[in-house]
Amino acid sequence: MTQRNPYLRLARASRRLVPLWLFAAAALAALLAVVLYAGTTANSPLAIGAADSTRYLNTIKALTDPKMEGRGDDTKGIALAAELLEQRYKSLGLEPAGTHGYLQPFSVITGAKIAGPNTIAEQVGAEKKELKLNTDFVPFSFSAVGDASAPVVFAGYGASASEFGYDDYSGIEVKGKIVVLLRYEPPAFAAKSGAQLTRHAALITKAINARNHGAKAVVIVNGKLDSGEDDLLTRFGSVSGPENAGIILVQVKNSVAQGWFAAAGKSMAAMQDQINSAAKPGSFAFPDTLRLDLRVSIETTRATVNNVLAYLPGETDEYLILGAHYDHLGYGHYDSLAPSQIGKIHPGADDNASGTSGILELAQMFAPLKGRLHRGILFMSFAGEELGLLGSAEWVKEPTKPLDKAIAMINMDMIGRIRNEKIYIGGTGTGSTFQSDLATAEQGFPFHVENSPGGYASSDHTSFVAKKIPVLFFFSGLHADYHKPSDTWDKIDAPDAAQLVDMIGKLALELDTAPAKPAFVNVVEHENPHAGIASGVGGPGGYGPYFGSIPDFGESEKGVRFSDVQPNSPAAKAGLKGGDVLVQFGAKQILNLYDFTDALRASKVGDVVEVTVLRDGKPLKASVKLEQRR
Repeated sequence: MTQRNPYLRLARASRRLVPLWLFAAAALAALLAVVLYAGTTANSPLAIGAADSTRYLNTIKALTDPKMEGRGDDTKGIALAAELLEQRYKSLGLEPAGTHGYLQPFSVITGAKIAGPNTIAEQVGAEKKELKLNTDFVPFSFSAVGDASAPVVFAGYGASASEFGYDDYSGIEVKGKIVVLLRYEPPAFAAKSGAQLTRHAALITKAINARNHGAKAVVIVNGKLDSGEDDLLTRFGSVSGPENAGIILVQVKNSVAQGWFAAAGKSMAAMQDQINSAAKPGSFAFPDTLRLDLRVSIETTRATVNNVLAYLPGETDEYLILGAHYDHLGYGHYDSLAPSQIGKIHPGADDNASGTSGILELAQMFAPLKGRLHRGILFMSFAGEELGLLGSAEWVKEPTKPLDKAIAMINMDMIGRIRNEKIYIGGTGTGSTFQSDLATAEQGFPFHVENSPGGYASSDHTSFVAKKIPVLFFFSGLHADYHKPSDTWDKIDAPDAAQLVDMIGKLALELDTAPAKPAFVNVVEHENPHAGIASGVGGPGGYGPYFGSIPDFGESEKGVRFSDVQPNSPAAKAGLKGGDVLVQFGAKQILNLYDFTDALRASKVGDVVEVTVLRDGKPLKASVKLEQRR
């Protein structure tokens, strides 16, 4: 690992230019400027020491030890990591700030499991046959639970793509039927869009579209395969989706489905070739002699995990929050970006053992100031972040300290692999004093800083900005090992990361000892605030036209609850506000965030959409005019 130290380079150059005694004095002064930062309270000056890069890296090693099992929220390793954090906070003399000592337990949905009978019975003419689970078919983990017995319709790729003048459901009635759909999408979509695949290729998009057309169930087939590629069933739980897609969703082998096509006097491969070459749908109803009976029995799996919370009291009841999530992907599951290595431990050294270790370093640096700070500091280690910011969402919903006494929240997520001394700071516009605070904190450090004023991103500070708490988000950038087993401790740049922790410590002391707290500032953002959080649904480009709501990622009733609505956004102009639950978007029912995403991306800028929300449990209709995303 290359260790970059600008002070070492400066010292070597200085030896050639100044006498030794002068160099020593200058070096000592520079060192003191980095190691010690003095803040002033009403009574006395305060100073904090420096982060220890060796200890910082050793903590990351401990958090990425194989016994931690990648700190998956569904593993025993997450409890071991929580215990490590609790012991460290306790050893520093920090006060417990959870609901159970240092812990704040909460329940999360970690996935699903096959439970009970899962069956498909096919009847082709007079012949009946039972398909074999995991051999002939498999349900998807986000399938609805229940039975479906109905005639069968082939609906091509299951796409309704008005932007391409294509609709597999045009001219075919699927209400109350079981639809058979091909994986992926017509090649013409990519040719016209310039993208490798569009949203119409996603399984959840196919399921939502079939449900919106009234189908009872969806059967997915792989269709034509590349030379040498096997007709494999998708591993249960390896594809992301909502808890319940609202429709039965299974996959069957090509060899099974081909018998159905043969009963209709057709070839599945020929039908797919016809659709692909003509770029036109080839949907048809199978003969009444074909009937399927499906039963899906799956069970949502849950786990109890813990936020780990410690408090350093100050002279007042106001406090600063320093936070980072400590959970990661465990053995990969559907969030892994190395699908062939699902089942292997994903250690998450940078994501986010790096930020977790940074929080512990800050706790070490500030602990000697117990009772002497102007404001307290709440150290927060979140679980459930990888499942959708669930730990931070839980805390702001059930805070263990008064929310109105929090002056700001600083979040560290992936700070361990700084390249070319460049760092990213988000949320710089959310606090009235942040620009000047950061200008002071950055002095004496070598970092090249790229700022972003908005406070919404796919990390835990989003939960706080939605509660009108100013936030700052520190991040060192993505890399090729993100969400892969190769995100290991030996790739961490501990010296530079420790310097960044020093800078954050300097900033934290500045905020803590300032006479006045920063005022919250609403930053108008036209970029998608939840891009990337609903994994596999959207990307950094956003979810279609601009709507302006901020979803609540905690569990809620059916629909999408808004934790906030951005000022001057289309949603705000229509009178929508935080706490509303979106249940209808135009003609489409909204059961979850995936439904909302799909409906929004299918809309156009300038569309006026009639929406229905539940406010205090009562339906409220509003007209929202969608705007251009900047």
